[in-house]
Amino acid sequence: MAEPQTGATDIDATDISVRAAEIATDVSETDQSAKQRRLVSAFTKAAVSGARAVGRGTRVVQRRASDGTGWLADQVVAMAPRLRVRDQAALRAQFPGQSPDEIAEALIERAARAAAAAGGGAGMVAALPVLPAFPAEIVAETLLLVGIELKLVAELHEVYGRPAMGRFPERMSAYVASWAHRRGVFMIEGGLIFAAGSPLARLLRRRLAGRTARSAFSLGPMLTGAAAGALFNRRETRKLGREIQRDLRRHAIGTPREFRWHW
Repeated sequence: MAEPQTGATDIDATDISVRAAEIATDVSETDQSAKQRRLVSAFTKAAVSGARAVGRGTRVVQRRASDGTGWLADQVVAMAPRLRVRDQAALRAQFPGQSPDEIAEALIERAARAAAAAGGGAGMVAALPVLPAFPAEIVAETLLLVGIELKLVAELHEVYGRPAMGRFPERMSAYVASWAHRRGVFMIEGGLIFAAGSPLARLLRRRLAGRTARSAFSLGPMLTGAAAGALFNRRETRKLGREIQRDLRRHAIGTPREFRWHW
């Protein structure tokens, strides 16, 4: 897969969800830490440059970010169906001879490393000797992190043979709900409606508020921010993966054999 030219152009506030989905996928699927850092750094720099562009300016992103997590939640919902998610067959081919638990462990660890790179990359950008547009950086890192975790949630459901129902966009919306609830899709009560004011929309905004607060650690002074961001992100992504995995494994207990994977 060719490495995307993320740093070639600035990222406008209107297409940041598209680019975040691309980079979240690429960062998640490579084991090369140097490439992960390069992708994250280029994405963050492009997002900040786009926020400063003439006619758009930092005021645009700052105003949208200051509107609260509602705008950010909209970007997450828009990003989700743009993520590239490997189905069960693709995962089995990539991890031949491994059990669902073994594949799940590998996916969780890869996602944790990708999340660490996302935090470290944003921290490195903030260490540059220029005045950064902090709201734009926080938006960029938060979207990238959530994209990595949404991909993990979706692929864990595939691993255990419990994908959400419906067409791909509907399934990805269900995985956004799964991410917000920290539960398997089948464990979620109260519907999957993201309408403003709905219980799910409120929960999603609360989760994103926590994520943006953690992303601020990556923007700490000099390289201490990069180290803190990497540590927090790795831990939180691994924790999320374990929670979803536990739900999926419990749900699989007693499942008729024909619905499980055969090796």
